[in-house]
Amino acid sequence: MNVNSPSPPARSAPGARAAPGGSRAVGALVAVLCALGLCLALSAPARADSSTGGDLQIAQTLGDRDLTFVLRRVTGLPGPLHVDVLTHRGTAPGTLRLGTVPTGVSADRAAGATAGTTTSSTSVRLGAEPGSYGGALRIDRAGPWELVVHDGSRTARIPFVVPAQRTSPPELAVFAGFVAAGVLILVTLLVAVRARRGGWVLMPAAGVVAALATAVTAALLSASLPAPPAPGRDVDATQDNVADPYAVVRPVSSDHSRPPAALMLAPSTTATGRPVTLRLHVTDGSTGLPADDLVVHDGALMHLVVIGPTGQLWHLHPVRTAPGAYEVRLRPTAAGHYAVSAEIARRGGGVQQLRSGTGLTVTGAALSASASASGKDTELPAALVPQGPGTRTVDGVRVRLSALSPRAGAASTLTARVGDTSSLQPWLGMIGHMIVVGPLDRAAATSRTRLGEAAQGADVWAHAHSMGGEMGSASMGSGPMGSTSMGAASMGSTSMGATSMGSAPMKKEGDMGSAHDMGDTPTHGMDSMASGSMSGLMPVNGDSPADETVAAYGPDVSFVYAFPAAGYYRVWIQAERDNAVLTVPYLLRVAPPTGGAR
Repeated sequence: MNVNSPSPPARSAPGARAAPGGSRAVGALVAVLCALGLCLALSAPARADSSTGGDLQIAQTLGDRDLTFVLRRVTGLPGPLHVDVLTHRGTAPGTLRLGTVPTGVSADRAAGATAGTTTSSTSVRLGAEPGSYGGALRIDRAGPWELVVHDGSRTARIPFVVPAQRTSPPELAVFAGFVAAGVLILVTLLVAVRARRGGWVLMPAAGVVAALATAVTAALLSASLPAPPAPGRDVDATQDNVADPYAVVRPVSSDHSRPPAALMLAPSTTATGRPVTLRLHVTDGSTGLPADDLVVHDGALMHLVVIGPTGQLWHLHPVRTAPGAYEVRLRPTAAGHYAVSAEIARRGGGVQQLRSGTGLTVTGAALSASASASGKDTELPAALVPQGPGTRTVDGVRVRLSALSPRAGAASTLTARVGDTSSLQPWLGMIGHMIVVGPLDRAAATSRTRLGEAAQGADVWAHAHSMGGEMGSASMGSGPMGSTSMGAASMGSTSMGATSMGSAPMKKEGDMGSAHDMGDTPTHGMDSMASGSMSGLMPVNGDSPADETVAAYGPDVSFVYAFPAAGYYRVWIQAERDNAVLTVPYLLRVAPPTGGAR
């Protein structure tokens, strides 16, 4: 043996050969952890879709009380349902009994056994002062429910839906991506330490990158994806999306081929000054069965408009007593004919405006023909005396209507200044409502004993909404919310107009408007209209719109409407101020279209 021969090189320990790869893996791990922290920070603002829908606001005319019920969103099951009852000025004090009743079919036999029975109840005592009075009930499952309201003599049944609390698919993708990335990080560390070749570490590291890319993409897209179809509004609450709001993800579109509903008014007679209960039945036009798929729109299941012989207008919200059955209490103030119209919205069928073919006739003493012909203002309350644009006082509030000379077929802007401060409250989801009936001849439009009869046969009934509102501002928002109108032979068309500019000198109070002399004050131009905001009224990302407890809108309320034909129109503008709904009547004369025959 050659003792001078060099000794063999010492054998390296296991993993020493992979040391350079291990160093690279550690560096990659640090980078991945930094990226993971950044991704978590970026994905934090992403909103979850598991709690869709906001508070439900629904107006109800319960006996002589005009109430607004606000059902606060249920955020956990089982959990409380907070109900606020908003009263208006003049609401009689008393006690309401509230109860919750589950409806529909449940997959859980134990839960289904209680369908149709009251599971929770509470009492709400209404005070003499207008304001908000609340109570809480218990909800123990998702799906369709009814809020049963009893005032001691009558019962209202308000349908509502509690969405199931489920994790949205984008959220699942985010969680799965981050969990997979965490697991693959551990695998990467193990491979980096145990593998003899540094290249093996690239495989799990690539999986980490792919998992993080999936999680980040889902997190960024989750905030912009549309909400799932709402049970009870877009899809059938008794079948679709009850247990899982993401079970039906198909685009939901209105079925415009559905036939319109029919409105039947049960026969009833009454005398002047005596209350009468109007019983209404809504049936499907194709089957004749009760239509029980009405959805809340503009803060009510049904908007009932009644026009009396003297020009008094009632905007009521009948209570639901059974499937397709509604009733409301009316106290007529004069003898004569009362025209009745109802506006509803059906699931998948859109908004429809229905006319009662019979109306209501009230017996008793009416204004004499001589008094009606003499035109004495003393025969009617000042608030019912018809007059053109200008300034008038209703219930102690100064209201000024500005309207450029309207012409048939062209969009007209009507602006009412209600009071002088930004103190208007949202009512039925809007700052202002406008009811239009016509065209009428001058004798019928100015009659103080036969307006209900004239309105019964009028070609056009329209319900237009204000163009939005900006909180704490005297200017109104941009973009008309739209209006629904109904001709003599058509149901519920939707029209949207454009704003107009210009100004004209104001006529003195009491003058009748005409095609060439109807007064007006300067109207907001396009610049001021575009500067408004709908943010104070429209819900965003599942948030709820402002309710009647907020008084920070106006004082200007603007409407856009295209009068379809020339003639005289009776117009009623409604807005809420100081917890009281003001109804201001006007008389407008609409000129023929440009170049048209008179």
